[in-house]
Amino acid sequence: MIADLPLAGIRVLDLTRLLPGPVATMHLADMGAEVIKIEDPGAGDYARAMGPVRKEVSQFFIAVNRGKQFIRLDLKDAVQREQLLAMVADADVLVESFRPGVMDKLGLGWPVLKQRNPKLVMCAISGYGQDGPYAQLAGHDINYIGYAGMLEQNAGADGTPVLPNLQVGDLLGGAQSALQGILAALVAVKMGGAGRYIDISMTDAVLAHNVMPLVAVNNGRAATPGLDLLTGGVPCYNVYRTSDGRHMAVGALELKFWQACCDVLQRPDLKTRHWQLGQRIGGDDALALKAELDAIFATRTLAQWTDIFASSDCCVTPVLRTAEALEHPLFQARAMVGQRQHPTEGPHWAISQAVKFTL
Repeated sequence: MIADLPLAGIRVLDLTRLLPGPVATMHLADMGAEVIKIEDPGAGDYARAMGPVRKEVSQFFIAVNRGKQFIRLDLKDAVQREQLLAMVADADVLVESFRPGVMDKLGLGWPVLKQRNPKLVMCAISGYGQDGPYAQLAGHDINYIGYAGMLEQNAGADGTPVLPNLQVGDLLGGAQSALQGILAALVAVKMGGAGRYIDISMTDAVLAHNVMPLVAVNNGRAATPGLDLLTGGVPCYNVYRTSDGRHMAVGALELKFWQACCDVLQRPDLKTRHWQLGQRIGGDDALALKAELDAIFATRTLAQWTDIFASSDCCVTPVLRTAEALEHPLFQARAMVGQRQHPTEGPHWAISQAVKFTL
């Protein structure tokens, strides 16, 4: 029940579009908040028409806007702008993702909103932050992770950057960082403090979480793309192709897991060739051992390797396709996925809130 969720009674005004802001406010709705998504009277959120549309709205829009109410307001119209301000007076949170300065030009900047509601938490999500030399530049996930040094490290063995299918800048940098800031500010208000303005730069947030390359720099060396500890430079933390063209993920990073993995592979002679025992990360021996494991994993199918490793707790698992993940017992048992019915688009897979609460 919504009343049992921790954000029950919190009202959120969502002026965002596309991915980062809608995901952040969706998580607030999942935790019990009343989220009112406010779109312009024309096309509305661009996500409505992004990707295949069965009838009226895309699956992308459905996926990131569950649990919300929807209204249309033309914020350039004085009467409708006043409607928003009246809503602000009774709201706890307002989230926007316009380019810096747009809210001020609309007469809806932070000085105006906090005057209407001194307890309001306002969160502004942008690519490069509300100030600084790039504040007014356009960008997308690929640009944010590129500037933050993350994309350069997400590379194959030849060093060519590979685009991740998880939008790190949008989801970690935008959605999760915004969620973190909003919840912290709400706690401050609950403790008797004033409302706050939250400036979320997606690029800043990616840089702040780009931990392993920072460690390498502080150790006096640049991490080699595709060949560092967690990016392909050691055989015990790598991906291997199976005989049916699928892949197994070997995450035997700790020595004990690696030794257990070698036992399952019936290659106890490989136990001493581990990075913790002096093997150079990304070195010739590491690459040679990777080639040996390539040959071993190529002898069986994904299903066969999955069965072989099922009883050994050594961090070796199958690389699933999304459709397989949706039906996997791991997620089914925790009620993470299920079939839902949309009023116009029909049945679709829906992901549940990942954060579980118990009274």
